[in-house]
Amino acid sequence: MRTNILKILFLLFSISATSQVGHIMQGVGAVNMSMGGASTAQPLDISGALQWNPASIATFDDKILKFDIGLFYSSPELYSTVPTQGGPFSGNTKDDRGVSPMPALAMVWGKADSKHTFGVSAFGISGFGVTFPESTTNPINMPQSMGGFGHIESDYLLMQVGLTWAYELTDKISIGVEPTFNYAALELAPNPTANPSAAGYPSTDKASAIGFGAQIGVFYDSGFGLKLGASYKTAQKFSEFEFDNTYLDNSTSKNKFQMDYPAIFSIGLGYSLEAIDFALDFRRVDYENTDGFSTTGWTQTASVSGFGWKNMSIISAGLQYKGINKLPLRIGYTYSSNPIDGEVAFFNIPATAIIQNAYQFGFSYEIYDAWGFDAVYHYGASDGKTSGSILNPMLIQSNPPYGAVPNSEIAYDMTTSMFMVGINYTFGK
Repeated sequence: MRTNILKILFLLFSISATSQVGHIMQGVGAVNMSMGGASTAQPLDISGALQWNPASIATFDDKILKFDIGLFYSSPELYSTVPTQGGPFSGNTKDDRGVSPMPALAMVWGKADSKHTFGVSAFGISGFGVTFPESTTNPINMPQSMGGFGHIESDYLLMQVGLTWAYELTDKISIGVEPTFNYAALELAPNPTANPSAAGYPSTDKASAIGFGAQIGVFYDSGFGLKLGASYKTAQKFSEFEFDNTYLDNSTSKNKFQMDYPAIFSIGLGYSLEAIDFALDFRRVDYENTDGFSTTGWTQTASVSGFGWKNMSIISAGLQYKGINKLPLRIGYTYSSNPIDGEVAFFNIPATAIIQNAYQFGFSYEIYDAWGFDAVYHYGASDGKTSGSILNPMLIQSNPPYGAVPNSEIAYDMTTSMFMVGINYTFGK
């Protein structure tokens, strides 16, 4: 029964799309996305507050329910070059995944005369995925019988449920705690974490894993416009993914792979005037100490040990203008560093989810006293290709550490776009 409930929640509220910064969504909900994801010290809505700083929900003195739904489109493109006797053989393949839904659900219980505020959320906070069809014009997508990987597809989704409690230490300072419960699913074709056979690398079924973690935060509101915030989300520790593999010759095998969600440290600055709200966040994502991302390279059986990502820095900034009655306007920007070094680009073909610059425009409209409507448009770009050499475990001795094929190249880039709307209801108004 518990597993079935988790699967239903997963289907409703997980992200079926490529993420924005590494494999982490830059924001949650239309309001937070329109501010570039900045919310650690500027809680404009309950979804952004619950996601980035549990202490900041203390600013909400009502019972509020919020639901958002978006349509997300990503367009990764994969390039490769290999040397041949007749010269370089190059090609490219476009992703054909299409549009994916992005839902988010949140609720907060607060009272003006209470120091306690409670919240619950169900967010899709992470994901990556590509669908590159088999091709005879792009070397990397050539059939496995011809030396390529053939059809390349990945689908990783993570749904997180959080239970949040915030407490006002004083009229200016609050603290917050949020235990988190996670459900993730991963599918790979081919599966590089499995041992290859004479038939090549296998494809997998969709494997799932359960994870747990927590988030703590502190929030300060000076009372004259200046706000400060900080939060720390622990690494989300998962059980192992257990894959059932099928090779091209219909033989089967099983393997396990450990992939956790990284710890994230966030600090934020907010400032509010009568007609303006400004928010600025900085985040540090600890991939280098996260299972599944901290290691990389070939094992002794020619499987891949991990993605090999560096730590990532993220800057989010947003500005809200409230000078129009019942119609606040927002713009947001997000910058993220690339966690993938060129020497490990080959290992990360299934996870090309790198957006360096993202731009957002959004607005809200107060329909009635109790009802509000939000909308945002997002556009993101990787700002150039991530590229490196094609790697072959048979060449490690001659080209350490990963066996780079001389005069070869693998590269990928992408753009993303999204339109999201949300609605919130404040009880008792």
